[in-house]
This record gives sequence, structure tokens and C-alpha cells, in this order.
Amino acid sequence: MPIVDVKIPSPGESITEVEIGTWLKADGDLVQVDEPLCEIETDKATLPLMAESTGVLRIVLESGATAAVGDVAAQIDTDAAGAAPEAPSAPAAEAPAPSAPAPEAPARDSYAAGHPAPAAAKLMAEQNVASGSVAGSGPGGRVTKQDVQEHLKAAPPEAAPSAPTPEAEAPAPVAAPTEPRAQSRERMSRLRRKLAERLVSVKNETAMLTTFNEVDMKAIFDLRNAHKGQFEKKHGVRLGFMGFFVKACSQALMEFPLVNGQIDGDDLVTFDYVDMGIAVSAPKGLVVPVIRNAETLTIPEIETEIVRLAKRARDNKLSIEEMDGGTFSITNGGVFGSMLSTPIINPPQSAILGMHNIVERPLAVNGEVVIRPVMYLALSYDHRIIDGQQSVSFLYRVKEYLENPARMLLSV
Repeated sequence: MPIVDVKIPSPGESITEVEIGTWLKADGDLVQVDEPLCEIETDKATLPLMAESTGVLRIVLESGATAAVGDVAAQIDTDAAGAAPEAPSAPAAEAPAPSAPAPEAPARDSYAAGHPAPAAAKLMAEQNVASGSVAGSGPGGRVTKQDVQEHLKAAPPEAAPSAPTPEAEAPAPVAAPTEPRAQSRERMSRLRRKLAERLVSVKNETAMLTTFNEVDMKAIFDLRNAHKGQFEKKHGVRLGFMGFFVKACSQALMEFPLVNGQIDGDDLVTFDYVDMGIAVSAPKGLVVPVIRNAETLTIPEIETEIVRLAKRARDNKLSIEEMDGGTFSITNGGVFGSMLSTPIINPPQSAILGMHNIVERPLAVNGEVVIRPVMYLALSYDHRIIDGQQSVSFLYRVKEYLENPARMLLSV
């Protein structure tokens, strides 16, 4: 068939409606098979709509339109694949017509023109009339008193400035902007609108609290410095901090299962596995891809999966399946310089760990003050399912694992 319909695919089982985002190709463009045509936005992610054939694109649904799964978003004319439309040539610019010569101003007496007569000068000073603002009708263009009076009738005089007080002069008024200032307005993406809705619902529907602790990162610093070169050479990825945090949280969650649990109606649901969500800043907003069965993975396997998911997030290629079903999340505001924050729970999960920047601070160690790299940790949790004792104990166990990574790696 010469015309091929490009239909909205199903992004996931629970999603029946999408929004057409930005078209990456224009109507009439020649497109190739498997080339991205536009972005389709769901409540959870932004996904590409791919060309199913080579041909000329005919857009059916414009940006911002809402569409159901199976709707035709565009058509591709495969018969026109060999002939790209020619752009019309621009007409030659016409030579500008010669401008007519400006009329010559009548000659005036160069001294008298615009100069006020003594009576006119006195009136201009009293009424705060700027010099040169009044056209003269007297001999040689001189400004007369009558000229000033006529000017005052046409335009009221400006208020004369008040005399400065002996103590201090009044500050000059700030001039109002004479040109309109720029403003921009754009519709929020479907992902951003859903994110805003969920964040508000979390604050309103959960009993969210946050507990804090600090971690001496020296042991992990020493471990990374000793092995990062060999680690990258062997595994093809850098040895970062996130791998240690995912490992520490995964092991601690096995000891405190309610922190890894959820509320479903009147039921408490706990899991014997950890699907770890990692918050990633993507071009279209915050997304949380999931590392499956994180409790079974080694740090090299965790780091490899983090790199893979982060790249897909930056490229807007995450699937719905890669973001569904997390049981616990970690967010790292430290990469942006955050010292301390209270992260918001990612529903339906019941807790989230916030990492922050690492700063050298004085610590008391064995009765001595030493300078150590310190990170503040924040655990936000739903008090309906997690008690204070469990939240504090969980966070302290994470601290213990991070300050003694050998214990974490040996699972002791």
C-alpha cells in the first residue's frame, strides 16, 4: 500500500491515552524507516514514535493533541519516497526605490532660533519646561512668553523637583521601563503535570516524616582511590558512590522489610526482594528507573545497570517496564550541591533515601578532632507503615555499612 498509517503504540498495560509531544520532523519531510518522528508523552515517560516505512510524512495529530492507543498520528506516503519536495525558490529582492530628497528647512537666524525671550525664560524656569521643547514664533524663531503659555496649555508641566533638605538629598526616582519586558509561556508536559499531581497527593495522603544521619565517607574514599582504575579497566564502568549506597540499602532493607513495604488498601505488602528506584534528571523531568533484584547484585553489576538506565533516561528511551514496580528509591541531590533536603516519597513506596554533597567537616574520632569527608543522609518515610524505631534503625544500619564497606561486601 502506498500510504502507511503510523499508529500510537501501547506504552504499557495500564496506559490507554497519550499526548502528542514535539514533532521531530515537519509535514512533507522525507523520513527513513525506524527514524524517530515525534515524542509521545505518557504519565510516566516520554517515548519516541518511530517511522514504520520510508516515505514522505503527513502529520495527522498536532503537538498537544490527546490520542488513544491505536489512533493514527501520521501517515507516510511510500510512493513519494524517491522524490523529496523541492523548496520554492525565493523571488529576487527588488532594488529599493531611490528615496525622495528631504525638503530643505527654511533658513532662520541661527542665534535667535529656539532661544527664549527674557519673559519666556522666566516662565519656563518657574514651570520646569525643558529648554528646546517649545517652538518659537517670534522674530528669527525666538521663543516668546505666549509660545510658552501655549505649550503649557497643550501639555501640563512636569512637577518641579523638591529642594534637597540640608541633611540629605532625596534619592532619584527609578525610571519605569519604557519597553515591554519579555515573557514566555508553554504548556506543561504530560509527565510534568502527572509528577506535580503525584507530589501533591503524597503530601496530602501520607504521614510523611524525615529522619537524618551523617556518614563518614573516608573508608569508601580510600577503597575507591585504591581500586577505581583497576575496577574501570575490568568492568568498563567507573566505580562511583551510588553502587555502595544501593548495596548498603538493599542489605539493610532485607533486615527491615517494612521500610521496603507498601500499603494496599487495608493490607500491608512486604517483598522478599528489592527493586531499587534511582531518581534521574532527564530532559523532560525527573524519572525513576528501577534496578531489579538489587539485593542479589554485586557492586560492578549495580554500577553497570546504573550507567545503562541513566543513558536511556537522558536519551528519552526508557520504557514503562523499566520504571514500574520499584519498592524503594534513592535520590542524589548532592550532584547539584545540596547539603540537606527532605526527599518526597515515590508512591506507592513507603520510603526514600536522600543523598547529599560530600564536604570535609571536623569530626570527633577516638577523642580527637579530625577532618573527614562527611555526607548527610535523609530518610523520608510513611509513618502509617514505618515506626520511628524502624526508620532510625534502618538509616543507622545504612550508615554502618557505608562506614565499614568490608562488612557490607562480606554480608556480615
